[in-house]
Amino acid sequence: MSNAVEFHEVWKKFKKGEKFDSLRDSIPHFFKKLTHKNGNTPLREYEFWAVKGVNFSIPKGGVVGVMGPNGAGKSTILKLLSGIMSPTKGKMTINGRLSALIEVTAGFHPELTGRENVYLNGTILGMKRREIDRKFDEIVAFSEVEEFIDTPVKHYSSGMFSRLGFSVAAHMDPEIFIVDEVLSVGDIAFQSKCAQKMRELLGSGATILLVSHQISLIQSLCKRVLLLNHGELIKDGPTDEVIPYYQNVTFKKIEEDFKHKVTQEQTQVKVKQDLLVEITSVSLYGKDLKSKEEFSAGEDFEIKVDYNVKQEIDSPIIIIEIIRSDSVLCCCLNSKESGVSLGKVFGRASIKVIFKDLNLAPGIYLTKISFWERDMIHPYIVYSNNVIRITARKNNIVTNAIFSPKVIWQIGS
Repeated sequence: MSNAVEFHEVWKKFKKGEKFDSLRDSIPHFFKKLTHKNGNTPLREYEFWAVKGVNFSIPKGGVVGVMGPNGAGKSTILKLLSGIMSPTKGKMTINGRLSALIEVTAGFHPELTGRENVYLNGTILGMKRREIDRKFDEIVAFSEVEEFIDTPVKHYSSGMFSRLGFSVAAHMDPEIFIVDEVLSVGDIAFQSKCAQKMRELLGSGATILLVSHQISLIQSLCKRVLLLNHGELIKDGPTDEVIPYYQNVTFKKIEEDFKHKVTQEQTQVKVKQDLLVEITSVSLYGKDLKSKEEFSAGEDFEIKVDYNVKQEIDSPIIIIEIIRSDSVLCCCLNSKESGVSLGKVFGRASIKVIFKDLNLAPGIYLTKISFWERDMIHPYIVYSNNVIRITARKNNIVTNAIFSPKVIWQIGS
């Protein structure tokens, strides 16, 4: 079976500050490129590679997700595929009629009516007038804007714009369908219609490239994922292998930013204090009893706190908090509420807390340790230096959640 899409060592160069946010911006540049080929010129100081030596092929009928953090090169690759841009170096091959839902209303003119824009947008996408005539009623019915089809679209809401734009592109009967974050247009009912249309295209044997940050959508529709980062294709494989890898790439960036923030807070100028309690070290261990900062989702781990009390204190309270990188408090342990009494303490000592079945979802977290006087009126010390990363693993994919509970499902009549 021949391939629908092929990329061979494709590179794309931009000038810093150069942006193409719509067809209006991109088409003039496209024609300029036709007359000014610069594929072999060296990279100048004010230029950068948005796509770097990307290679992949997609067989006809393949359904492939394209993922990556912001700035990874996803939209650039889709615009290259759709013909809005041409590569600086390398070769692309497209075998089949292509429809691109990169910007659902890119071909709309605000002064024209919905009816006129259906014909305009359909023509831009490559449809013949007779084909638009034949599908017009179906396009309008799907968009649910029949009542306003002869109204200039400048009076449409953003939702109406998106509905009509999606409807035109989706009824083109493409052999290759490129979709960029547009299945979230409109309300829930219309999103359901969009998803159903996508499934019809899947059943038709169309080749589909889907860009989305919605992991559940990628999992539902795609068996293969291309993962991009900094313009490079860093992983290409089955969805259930690439998505955990993608999450971990994202978490590492969040972790770097979070550690930088924590370090900045620690290095701020502070008034010197002679504290009664000093936390000398905090260590985190996995089941192998090795100190580390990275744990797998669902893995048991323990926190060991070494401290030094300079003057005898009666029954202090220790509080351990785990805080997600977006400042959400995930759990809080209180030694007094747990029935643990430290009694009178003085000198060097340590305390260990073992976390069993905590099941924190993959993400970046901060451990915060504090010692309080027995009536919880004031703290002796607050220590929040340790950042930990919970990594995703196969069949353990959770987004925007705090924890992954172990549950039993029971279905009854």
